[in-house]
Order: sequence, then structure tokens, then C-alpha cells
Amino acid sequence: MASASTTPRQPSPLVALRHRDYRLLWSGQLISIAGSQMHTVALHVQVYRLASAIPGANPAIFLGLIGLFQFIPLLLLALRAGLLADRVDRRRLMLVTQSILMGLSLVLAVLSWFGLINLWLLYGIMVIFFSTKTFDLPARQALIPRLVPREVLPTALSLNMIAWQIGNIAGPALGGWFVSYSIALVYLIDAISYGVVVLSLWQMRGNYAPTEVKPMIKGSMWEGLHFVRRTPIIWSTMVLDFIATFCGAATTLLPLFADQVLGVDEKALGLMYAAPAIGALVAALAMSWFGNPRRQGMVVVVSVVLYGLATMVFGLAPSLPIALLGLAGTGAADTVSAVLRGTIRQLNTPDELRGRATSANMLFFQGGPLLGEVEAGFAASLVGAPIAIAFGGAICVTAAIIIALRIPSLRLYDR
Repeated sequence: MASASTTPRQPSPLVALRHRDYRLLWSGQLISIAGSQMHTVALHVQVYRLASAIPGANPAIFLGLIGLFQFIPLLLLALRAGLLADRVDRRRLMLVTQSILMGLSLVLAVLSWFGLINLWLLYGIMVIFFSTKTFDLPARQALIPRLVPREVLPTALSLNMIAWQIGNIAGPALGGWFVSYSIALVYLIDAISYGVVVLSLWQMRGNYAPTEVKPMIKGSMWEGLHFVRRTPIIWSTMVLDFIATFCGAATTLLPLFADQVLGVDEKALGLMYAAPAIGALVAALAMSWFGNPRRQGMVVVVSVVLYGLATMVFGLAPSLPIALLGLAGTGAADTVSAVLRGTIRQLNTPDELRGRATSANMLFFQGGPLLGEVEAGFAASLVGAPIAIAFGGAICVTAAIIIALRIPSLRLYDR
């Protein structure tokens, strides 16, 4: 029998928090994510209210346009954002983006407080807001591997997912409560949460300039996309995620679903927004504690199938408890897939390409749900929200099975 001294020890699931700069970023993001999710609830409710006040307007279409006005800056700017993240100090870039986001949330708070907001002004601010977020995400994801040793990275990514899901639980629940009193207050809280991240970034001590900046050559902006395309396991998981989130996107329809299908108030709507995060938090804690499973490729496929099934449960839910159960299932399944895909991508990407590889991935993992929201909005306007959501979940299940059968390297991947 092996002695205690020779038995491998399982690393602590909190080991990444021993590194000061990672701990600063993690704690700041934990607060900011909650604020951002409150912002999301406020935005969707505000669009729904403004659209409902237009005679003859279908709110589902206007809710679907939220995804379109997020996707446009993503499509136009994502690759440029990734290139910038590979050529400048990522911490300083985040300082700029987080400061701009704070200012925009303050503008929304003031306009909403004085009743000066309308749909098209809201959409315009939304484009600027999500353009800034497009530059923020590659910098943040490319910064994380520099904050911890390589062997700690999977744990750091799992802790990031935990922070994300804690914020996704607290934010929507609080957002649903505050929105029933004041949308302007929600935007103000979001602005303060961005200020916390700015403060955390200022306190970091490390040098996070790129380790190697190669001379600018023609096609540099596209290098991340070319790299992803040449790496089959990254490419196949991204395509799978895009199809799943495109078919299963339903977040933008939650205000309509709560009001017209379930007949619940905005506080219950906050619980609906929080439910996916509750399921996701359970999954993230399990993965952080037990580590990544074997046969990661097959686990990704199974998680996408479960995501589609849970989406169908939500779409066909006759009551709030069943709807919450289905939404929690989508969060749990999506988190397993996201953690594994993130680990695969980070471990297989050289540091000088992290920003551009992340921006290429953004086109898939953000583009899928954003375009899916547009599709869901128009489909719901034609056949109703329940059928549109359930049908999307069924397509998600079918697509995952077909992709797994056609790409053996995906279902056999094990590292």
C-alpha cells in the first residue's frame, strides 16, 4: 500500500485564490457580474415595457432585437479586439473598458430616472455598451492565464465559473426585486459594481504586457481564427456550442414568458433569470472539487444534449416550479460544456495568440445565443413562446447527436 508521502494529493479547489492578483480580479468580477445581471434584467424589462406601450407592437420582436444589437458590434469588432488584447497590457485595456462601461451605466441611470429614455435611444446606447464589452472579454480571458501557474489554470477557470454563477444568482434575484421599484436604481448599482473592478485592477502589482509582440503583418487580425480552424478539437467544440446556443436561446423571452405564459410578477421573473445560474453553480462547484472528467469530448456532447432537453422542459412548463427546474438544468449542462471547452482552449493556445483565439471563440459562444435571441423573438411572434423554445431545444438535441456521429475526434477526445 502506498504511504501517505507518496500518495498524490488532490489540489485544493481554492488554490488559485492564493495568488494575489488573481484574487483581486476574481473578487472584483464577482461583484461586477451581479451588477451586470441586474442590468440585464432591467434592460429586458425596460424594452418589454417600452414596446408594450406602442399600439399594435409585438414585444417579442423588440426583445429579439436586443440580441441583434449585441451581435452587430461582436461581428464587426471581435477580431480587432482580440488583436488589441495580444498587443497591449491587458490589465490597462480592462481599466479603459471597465471605466467606459461604468460611465454608460450612469448615463442609463440618469436617462431612466428623468424619463428621457426611448426604445431607439436605448438600442443606440446598447450598441456602444456591447462594443465596449467586445474589447473587454478577450483582455480578461487572456489575462487570467498570466495570473496563476499553468497547473492551477483549470481550477482558476472553474472558480471563474463559480464567480459567474454566484453573480448570476444574486444579480437577477436582486434585479427582479429592484426593477419593480426603479430601473434607474438598477443601472446605478451596475455602475458602482464596475467601479469595484476598476479599483481591483488598479491594485494589481504584476506586469501584464504581452510576453511577445510580433511585428504587425497583413492578416494578423485573422490569425486567431486561422489557429482555431487548424485545431480540430477547439473548432468542433465551438461549432457544437454555436448550434446549441443558437437553437436553445430563450433568455430574451423571459419577460414575455413570465407575463403572458406563466402570469407571474417581476420578482418571480428575477428567480427565472437566476435559475440557470443556480444549476450552473452546482455544476461548477462539482467540477472545481472533483476536477475535469475523463473523455472530455463525449462529456461536452452529452452536456449539450442535456441542455437541449432542459430547454424543452422549460418551453413546455405549465407552472413556475417546472420552468425553474428546466432553466436550472440548462445552466448546469451549459456550465459543464463551458468549463471543458475553456480548459481545452486555454491549454492548447500559445500566450501570444490568446487574445485573438478568444475573440474568434467569442464569435461562436456569444454569437450563437445572440443570433438565437433574434430567431427566438421572431419565432415567438409567429408560433408563441412555448413552441418556439421547445422546438429550439429539440433541434439542439438533434444537432448534438449528428455532430458527435460525424466528428469521431470530438467524441473520442480525452486528455
